[in-house]
Amino acid sequence: MLLKLSELDVVTQAFLATMFTWGVTALGAAMVFFFKKINKSVLDLMLGFAAGVMIAASFWSLLAPAIDMSEEMGKIPWLVVSIGFLSGGAFLWIADKTLPHIHPSLGEDKGDQIEGITTTWKRSVLLVLAITLHNIPEGLAVGVAFGAVAYGIPSATFAGAVALAIGIGIQNFPEGAAVSIPLRREGFSRKKAFLYGQASGVVEPISGVIGALAVITMRPLLPYALAFAAGAMIFVVAEELIPEAQNDRKSDIATIGVMIGFAVMMILDVALG
Repeated sequence: MLLKLSELDVVTQAFLATMFTWGVTALGAAMVFFFKKINKSVLDLMLGFAAGVMIAASFWSLLAPAIDMSEEMGKIPWLVVSIGFLSGGAFLWIADKTLPHIHPSLGEDKGDQIEGITTTWKRSVLLVLAITLHNIPEGLAVGVAFGAVAYGIPSATFAGAVALAIGIGIQNFPEGAAVSIPLRREGFSRKKAFLYGQASGVVEPISGVIGALAVITMRPLLPYALAFAAGAMIFVVAEELIPEAQNDRKSDIATIGVMIGFAVMMILDVALG
């Protein structure tokens, strides 16, 4: 299966990989057919795990290849990755401050305030937008990772790009549930809550293809794009995942989740890469 995938063009590889990550989002959203509520400790563990995966992926699959490629291109590595990394974080910060959304919670309702510009949009739309903000850099990360493979960068391998897609797919599971289950608790039908939950992952194939197209048509952008995706993902981790996971007395559960998530992503990247 992996051999056949490796024979496809880069854009198709990115598209199929992000379709997989979208599929796992839908699988997480499908939990609404079985649960109306999830234990807070389980949520903390899942959020911590997702944070660990994204932290590990940011270095092993994105920043390391960006540094290597910057050196090969005769650029100053630390300057290139710093510009890309901070730009990724700034992009998500601006989106977080302007796009109206509500950070979802699988626990008890906390009367979450709407963030971003004032709007009359329904809560269901705002919940989907919150997860969509997460998925944009994730899809972009997969796209540029496959783009990096096309240039034969030593630290960017096909197996490593696949590992990144698998890791992001795994951490997408709780994100899908984080939309569908709160909506079910608010009175939505299971089917409608599921549809909203999986819809949050639609942006991943789109951003994945855009990322792949950008780097194969404009090669000098690749190290910046890799670092950009890493910065955007770290912003999500620091701004939302870890604070939400630690918003409980049993913060050690979330910490364990982070450690396990980091280890799993590191093993996937190193073993497969």
